[in-house]
Amino acid sequence: MSTTTSAGPVAPAPPETERAKKILYVQTSGAESPERSATVFFLAAAAAAMDVEVGIYFTQFGPTLLKKGNPEQLRIKKGSVGATLRHFLDQAVELGVKLYVCQPSLDLNDLQMDDLIEGVQMIGGAAFNDLALESDRVICF
Repeated sequence: MSTTTSAGPVAPAPPETERAKKILYVQTSGAESPERSATVFFLAAAAAAMDVEVGIYFTQFGPTLLKKGNPEQLRIKKGSVGATLRHFLDQAVELGVKLYVCQPSLDLNDLQMDDLIEGVQMIGGAAFNDLALESDRVICF
């Protein structure tokens, strides 16, 4: 049975058996776009809190978000004194979100694994494709 709101009909929540159990997020923007950086961590943390297995794959410029020092310096709202990216990243990791980085994207951004924060796993294209195939949903940012 669906309900109706001022925005229109709202579909009922799917049965537990139809609910996603594994989500893979793909983050392509990086430190050059701080306003685009927190959403992936926020949504991943929310999914993990719902007992969904969650991973975030950082590719293209995404790995720059994981560079040591950047999470503490990047503010989500430009010119703001509000929350840093570190706040959102810590929430996600504390809830069990796994962080993966694309090896060619490290090269693209002149980064090495030693340049990144702790807890990041480097994977290649085949491993990414396996993660995507095993996931119920893949969501790109």
